[in-house]
Amino acid sequence: MPDSAPGQTPPTLTFDVDHSARPIVVRCHGKLVAGVGDILYNQVKPLLQDHKRIILDLTELTRMDSLGLGTLARLYVSARSAGCNLELMNLGKQVRILLGTAHMLNAFTIVGEHGIKMN
Repeated sequence: MPDSAPGQTPPTLTFDVDHSARPIVVRCHGKLVAGVGDILYNQVKPLLQDHKRIILDLTELTRMDSLGLGTLARLYVSARSAGCNLELMNLGKQVRILLGTAHMLNAFTIVGEHGIKMN
């Protein structure tokens, strides 16, 4: 993710894409909130066509709002359309509650710290 220009506020959401990992891991840092969801969507969507499995590592995601939830839903639909399994890893309490409240928790495969499916 590019650094912000001098005098600008740093982005609310940053992420790193580990292209060498199999499956590919996208590590999110910060807040997935209004105004930044398209940044994540536009970076992950092109990966869906070439990969059968992508993991979003949410370990460092400190907050998500309803628009962030919408971004995950858009990515989920795009992944399904592309034949890709989009998985979530290391959900924080707030993210887990939001996904549960929206009845979306069961839509995603939730994996553990090392990409292992959790029961």
